[in-house]
Amino acid sequence: MGAEWPVIGIDLGTTYSCVAIWRQNRAEIIPNDQGSNTTPSCVAFIDDHERLIGEAAVYQAIKNPLNTVFDSKRLIGRRFSENSIQEDIQLWPFKVINGTDLGNVDKPMIVVKYMGEEKKFSPEEISSMILAKLKGVAEAFLGTTVNNAVVTVPAYFNNSQRRSTKDAGTVAGLNVVRIINEPTAAAMAYGLDTITGNRNVARKNVLVFDLGGGTFDVSLVSIENGEIHVKAIGGDTHLGGGDFTNKLVAYLLEEFNRMHNIDISESPRVRGRLKAAAERAKRILSAAYQTNVEIDCLYGDIDFSVPLTRARFESLNETFFRNCLDAVDKCMKDARMEVSDVDDVVLVGGSTRIPMIQQLLQDYFNGRQLCQSINPDEAVAQGAAIHAATLSNTGGSIGDIVLVDVAPLSLGVRNANGQFDVMIPRNTSIPVRKNQKRVTTEDNQTAALFRVFEGERLMADDNNFLDEFTVSGFPPAPKGKTSFDLCFEVDVNGILNVSAVELDTGLRNQITITNRHGGLSREDVNRMISEAERYKDYDEAVRRLVEAINAL
Repeated sequence: MGAEWPVIGIDLGTTYSCVAIWRQNRAEIIPNDQGSNTTPSCVAFIDDHERLIGEAAVYQAIKNPLNTVFDSKRLIGRRFSENSIQEDIQLWPFKVINGTDLGNVDKPMIVVKYMGEEKKFSPEEISSMILAKLKGVAEAFLGTTVNNAVVTVPAYFNNSQRRSTKDAGTVAGLNVVRIINEPTAAAMAYGLDTITGNRNVARKNVLVFDLGGGTFDVSLVSIENGEIHVKAIGGDTHLGGGDFTNKLVAYLLEEFNRMHNIDISESPRVRGRLKAAAERAKRILSAAYQTNVEIDCLYGDIDFSVPLTRARFESLNETFFRNCLDAVDKCMKDARMEVSDVDDVVLVGGSTRIPMIQQLLQDYFNGRQLCQSINPDEAVAQGAAIHAATLSNTGGSIGDIVLVDVAPLSLGVRNANGQFDVMIPRNTSIPVRKNQKRVTTEDNQTAALFRVFEGERLMADDNNFLDEFTVSGFPPAPKGKTSFDLCFEVDVNGILNVSAVELDTGLRNQITITNRHGGLSREDVNRMISEAERYKDYDEAVRRLVEAINAL
C-alpha cells in the first residue's frame, strides 16, 4: 500500500534546498515564489514581528546578522560540546548556546530576538521552517494540500541526525514517509534511463561524488535490473563549500589587517559583507583564473580591494580537497573495487564545479571523463521525487525500483571490558535485523544495562554514545547463567531500534534510539508543532497587513 499522492521529494541542504514532484513521467523541479529552482536554507527574524525564509532572508542578512540563521543542518542532531560545533560558533554571527538550562542536555539552541523577546529555537525548528516553506511552495504549484514527503540526508548522517531530520518534518506538518541518502537519490536520478529502459543491460558501478555547501558524501552504487544497490559509503558531514568560503574570509581579514593594521574580525556586519564577497569570488574562480574582491567602505570610510587568484584559493583549501580524495579511496576499498571496476563518476552538489576538485578526481580515475549530465543542484531532489513516486504507486514507467541502502556507521553495545561489540557493521545493507545471545557478567545480577554506541573505534567510550536501557526483575543466578536475546534492527530510514529479552522469564525492554543528546521528545515535537502553527498564522497576518497597505 503506497503513501497517498502527492508525495514530494525534498533535498534539505545546508545552504540551499530544493523540492521536486514526479509528474507526467518525469521528475519536475518545483520553482519557489521567486522563480528559482533552489531556495536558500536561511531564516531571518525582522523587527520583532516578521519572519523571512529563503531569498528574502539572505537579501537582508548583512544589515541583520544577529537574527539571520543559516547552516542549521550543521547543528541538527549534534551535541553542543562537539569540537566542530564549537569551531562553527566562532564563525556564525547569530548566537548558539547550550540548552542544558532548558532541560536539553548538551543540545545546541539558537538565540534570536523575535516577537519582542529573546527566543530560543532548536535546529529542528529552524529546519522545520525551511521544510514548511518548501511544503507551501509545492502546494501553491500543485494546487493541492501536500502531507507526504521523501527527505534526503547526507549518507554519513548518524542515527540522531536522521531522527532529528524526521522530527523537523513532523513539526513542519509533513509525514516523512522515507529518509534516503543524498548520493543514493542522485544515483536514482542518474540511473533513471537504466531503470525505466532495458532492465537487462549490464550492471553499472557508479561512484557518486556529492560535495555541497556543508556536507560531503561519496557512495559506490551498482545499478542492475531496476535495482540500486549501495556497496559502500564515506564522507564528512562537516565539509563543504561553506568551509572553502570561510577560508577565503579568514584570508581577506588577514589582508585587511596587513594593509591597514586594523583587526575587523569581531564585527558581524563586516564578516557578513566579506562572506558575501568571498562567495561571489569563489564562484567566479570556477570559470576564471583571477578576480578582484572590492568592497566600498568596508570599515568606516576605508575601501577594500584585493586581487584573488584561483591558485591562491586552491592553496588555501588544498587540505580540504585532499580529504575528499581520501574519502573516495576509503570508499573504494570498503567496496573492494579497483578504479577499473567503476563505470562512471557522477558529480553532485554545487562545490563539484571547483576545477581542482574535478582535476583531482580525474587524476584518481586515470584521466576518465567525469559525468556531468545531471544538474548538480537538482539531482538529489529529483531522485527523492523518483523514490516518492514508487512509494505512492504513481511512478508509471518507473515500476518497482528496488533501493538497497547501507548503514553508514557500525552499531553495537559496550561489553564488560569496555570494548565495542559490533552488532551491525558499517556498510551492511538495510533494512537489517541482527540477534545475539548475551549473558550476565556478575554473580546474582537482577538487572542488566545495555549501552548502545555507533562508530568504528575499539573502545566503546571512544565512539558516539546513542542511548541505554535496562532489563530488570529477573531472579539472581551465578554469572553466565542468565541469558538474553539482544536484537538490533535498522529500518528503511536508517533509524535504529534495540531490544533485549531475558530468555527464562520473558522480561524485556526496548528503545527506538533518538539520541538523548540530540533527539526531540514527543512533548518537544508537539510543542513545536503548535508554535509553528502560531508563527504561520502570525506570518499570514503580517502578509495581509502589507497587502492592505500596498492596496491603500
